[in-house]
Amino acid sequence: MDSTSPHQHHSSTDSTPPMPKSESVMPPSVGHMMSPDDPDNPQNWPFWRKIYASTVATAFAFAVAFGVTSLTVGIQGVMKQFNVSMTVAVLGLSLNLLGIAFAPIITPHLSERVGRSPVYLVSLLLFALFILGAGYSKSFGALAVCRFFAGFCGGPCLVLIEGTFADVWSPHITVTYYSFLSLASYIGAGCAPLILGYVVSAESWRWTQYVTLMIALAAYLLGIGVPETYPREILRTRARRGGYKINLAKAESGVTLGEMAQTTLFTPLAMAVSEPVVTMITLYLSLNFAVLFQWFIAVPAVLNLVYGFTLHQAGLAFIAAIVGALASTLTSSLTESFTNRRNACTSVANMAPIEYRLVPAMFGSLGMVGSLFWIGFTAKPTINHSVPIIGTGVYVWSSMSILTALVSYIFDAYPAKGTLSALTLMASTRIIFAAWLPLVIIQMIMGLQGQWAYSVFGFIAIPMIGIPVVLFIFGPVLRARSRHSAHAMSNGRHVMDRHVDQEMQMGGMHYKSDESPGE
Repeated sequence: MDSTSPHQHHSSTDSTPPMPKSESVMPPSVGHMMSPDDPDNPQNWPFWRKIYASTVATAFAFAVAFGVTSLTVGIQGVMKQFNVSMTVAVLGLSLNLLGIAFAPIITPHLSERVGRSPVYLVSLLLFALFILGAGYSKSFGALAVCRFFAGFCGGPCLVLIEGTFADVWSPHITVTYYSFLSLASYIGAGCAPLILGYVVSAESWRWTQYVTLMIALAAYLLGIGVPETYPREILRTRARRGGYKINLAKAESGVTLGEMAQTTLFTPLAMAVSEPVVTMITLYLSLNFAVLFQWFIAVPAVLNLVYGFTLHQAGLAFIAAIVGALASTLTSSLTESFTNRRNACTSVANMAPIEYRLVPAMFGSLGMVGSLFWIGFTAKPTINHSVPIIGTGVYVWSSMSILTALVSYIFDAYPAKGTLSALTLMASTRIIFAAWLPLVIIQMIMGLQGQWAYSVFGFIAIPMIGIPVVLFIFGPVLRARSRHSAHAMSNGRHVMDRHVDQEMQMGGMHYKSDESPGE
């Protein structure tokens, strides 16, 4: 768990207090942790400062997520202007997602070297420039390139929000805060068709990018003064200002190019075939995101063909998705509160076993299967349009509940380096699948008919209902057998260095002392 948390296991050399500027000494080697009573520790910040840092991270992630799905509203305009097929036009969505897929691989190394705040600000600025380029594109090739690099440059904002929330909020509420940070992406993506349906009906498809640019600039202005939350960077900055040297232990994300590639590229690939826990979760989240993002192509098309919806009417259908995301945040948070109370949690040492974080996924897995058959067999002229639309809301509730539970579980399933590798694999893989399915979903619907196209996904999802149950029962045993869990407690109650939460795959992993109690 987060070394900045007062609940951490740490040795007496885990932090270095401020020194007079006149002193210039090299203290003993220290870890990344900050003292629980250190006023610079983000866990000890005033509540308003925590809210500000969290709000900025949310605004940045919202802007990038809005940009991901924005172009889907202008698909018809792109087809007409550049004389391309629908499949080619959908590349504007898919290439953007493929650009984002690189973020989990590169962001830990960037943030480890300069901290979170500079990465946030540079990332969103470059994102905005490429979105502007997409809006002014004179050819489809230019549009495709700009959309890819908008995703590539903006992706770190979707990654760093996880680290920021873990920096400032207690590990006691891991599922809760992950639910709230997930809202930034889910609602951002859902708001794009809702808002832009009206804009594109009155203007051209280019306004999908112009409105995204306006939102990004507003978020940027909000975040100009955002404080640094990354403890290692806080310690380094304090040492520079105090005129003394600090000897931080080697970052878990690696220092050399070889070490960095090993942690966020080669080890994740190896875990995909050697770690049952990681393999199951990666497959489940890949299906989850593939189906989630195809809705942005399928919903407007199906509502138009079956019910004669206009573009802005189809956009209103995404209100159900937004409601589903809000409902997931509520139910996941209440579930965590209940399980914590039931386990009488008063400190990190007494936290509920991490397997209890899987409970929202158990309910969500049932909702996913039911909603896929629900939508597939009710999207027809003889059934009111509200029925399949509500079904999409149920799917989004299920999708976010599953994501929140499974990712929160992995946060503490392995020691630091193993967790970073596992989360990198899970994030990049699910985004790649999300980029693929929208390219072929219309062909599937036309070829199999809607009911059977979604029934295929429903049948695939049925055996996956068992994944959170299997992990709940056998997770501790599976993790204890893993070569990546040498320091994990076999009873499944071990809560790792808080900084694994803090990095959540993305902020640059840190040192975890082998001398810590309970190791």
